[in-house]
Amino acid sequence: MPTTLSASAARSVFDGGRGYLAACTAGIPPRSARDAVVEDVRRAAGGDIDVSRYCEAVERSRGLFAQLVGIGAERVAVGSQVSVLTSLVATAIPAGGEVLVPEGEFSSLVRPFLHTGRDLRVREVPLEALADAIGPDTGLVAFSLVQSATGEVADVAAIAAAARSHGVLTYGDATQAVGWLPVDATAVDALVCHAYKWLCAPRGAAFLALSPEFQRRITPLHAGWYAGDDPWASCYGAAFDLAPDARRLDVSPAWQAFVGAAAALEVFAAIDTQDLYVHTTGLAARFRAAMGLDEPVLPSAIVTWPDPDGRDLAALSRAGLTASGRAGRARVAFHVFNDDADVDLVLGALGRQTSAARPVVV
Repeated sequence: MPTTLSASAARSVFDGGRGYLAACTAGIPPRSARDAVVEDVRRAAGGDIDVSRYCEAVERSRGLFAQLVGIGAERVAVGSQVSVLTSLVATAIPAGGEVLVPEGEFSSLVRPFLHTGRDLRVREVPLEALADAIGPDTGLVAFSLVQSATGEVADVAAIAAAARSHGVLTYGDATQAVGWLPVDATAVDALVCHAYKWLCAPRGAAFLALSPEFQRRITPLHAGWYAGDDPWASCYGAAFDLAPDARRLDVSPAWQAFVGAAAALEVFAAIDTQDLYVHTTGLAARFRAAMGLDEPVLPSAIVTWPDPDGRDLAALSRAGLTASGRAGRARVAFHVFNDDADVDLVLGALGRQTSAARPVVV
């Protein structure tokens, strides 16, 4: 695979995608990820189960994710779910501290702070007010870089600057961002991402990127054999050293998930990130214009609009399109495997056409 793929060239590595507008729910695996998982199952069914091969896939995935967010692999821990990794982040906040979150934030980024048994105080404010709401009592600001329910893109720079001015830690969820939005993990103190959405990996491969200072504050609650400095010497008893870097926060990985993740992440590591950003947000902007929807403050590949009775979502389903509905809104997402024909299909299903619409090519 070339070092850099354009968005249009990258579309060719996917078999599906036409009429699939739900990368914000779950991504479509590229052929290489599909083939890797199928081959692994075939080998396993024949008795060829090689744990070292699985560990290689985990480490390859860790390195590729680090590359995608601009840091070294030693700063990335692996896990299975955002909520589990968030429970680790919660240990860095002093008992009774305030965690500031946007209103309507995804629960996996909120509820772990409410159930630590350490009386953390969770305060919700509108996303646009998040930076101004940070104060001397705030211990952590936790927010999604892109909101799941609305597709709103957070002003990470403004939030991070306000947090630094108050000596407050920042924790970003990039699950709805990495894969279409250029993301710099160094912009926040901690960054979590589940790879099954925009990175098109199997569910069960998640990553936690940490600044060295934040890493030192976290208690490795879930430490097991894979958190050891030498995992193979850490399988039994208590007398072993945890890894000296972010690997000390690893949980035992879901092997097959990382087999597929390594292949999927290789695809996204090869795509020109800026070209993909322009491609996805351009499709979304064209759809918004045809629907008469306002452009967001910051461009987004996710478009939502009020659909309280689910009528629009039902119309999309009847047309054979895959979309989603969240919080009383219809939601479509435009990804690398989508193009202008998908915009036309959605507009047609909703009874909206413009002079800018192009003929549908199936």
